[in-house]
Amino acid sequence: MLLNDRVCVIVGAGSLRGIGYATAELFAEHGAKIVAVDVVMNDSIAAEIKASIEKKTGRAAEVIGVRCDIGDGADCRRLFKEVLARYGSVDALVNSAAIVKAQSFLTIEDEDYDRIMNVNLKGAFNLCKSALEIFAEQKRGAIVNVASVAAQRGGGLVGGAHYAASKGGVISLTKTIAREFGPMGIRANVVCPSMTETGMLDGMTAERQREIESTIPLQRAGRPVEIAGACLFLASDLSGYVTGATIDVNGGSHIH
Repeated sequence: MLLNDRVCVIVGAGSLRGIGYATAELFAEHGAKIVAVDVVMNDSIAAEIKASIEKKTGRAAEVIGVRCDIGDGADCRRLFKEVLARYGSVDALVNSAAIVKAQSFLTIEDEDYDRIMNVNLKGAFNLCKSALEIFAEQKRGAIVNVASVAAQRGGGLVGGAHYAASKGGVISLTKTIAREFGPMGIRANVVCPSMTETGMLDGMTAERQREIESTIPLQRAGRPVEIAGACLFLASDLSGYVTGATIDVNGGSHIH
């Protein structure tokens, strides 16, 4: 097992349809202890996640749910203190939490911009800072931030300029962490998905989805587990000499 007994904090795991949940499920298959985090997390959602993972894996899984508002630095510090108190260490952070809003540039108001940035970029900063305080003491740890092809190509299929900019900031943030904390044995990498079968596609017509898929070399949207596979690689020892990298998981839709 690639992550046997490793403590993995996975943020944005509140929906069974999302990349965060798919990552939690795959990591649990590889023996990880899962801390599933979301702003909507409660006992009921945590129990649903644990039950779903155990049904898939066919065995008992170590899964706890913790609520956290990642836009609040103090709440992120509280999250990691709780994890450290329970397990004694933290091995990996995977941040897949994000919000998106489809808007043309001139329709983006201050409150739209601030809300996207507060979750997508400030939230990533807060989580990474709190994790790094622990990783720096341990002299080890892995960070995987999920960004977006929108950051690379200039705009997304469903998000506006503020979304693309927030995800571009996540890429730069992660590279900076890799450079600064690499000497301590800490790795930080980014996964950039393109259109993926999650709740972010809700509201898109079937016709529009087929139109977009026709432009993708693999001729389909990605599946959450396929994004999770890249996260597994980056969180495990398979990528022991990989840091500061951006891994494209886009079906060939952005070959560059």
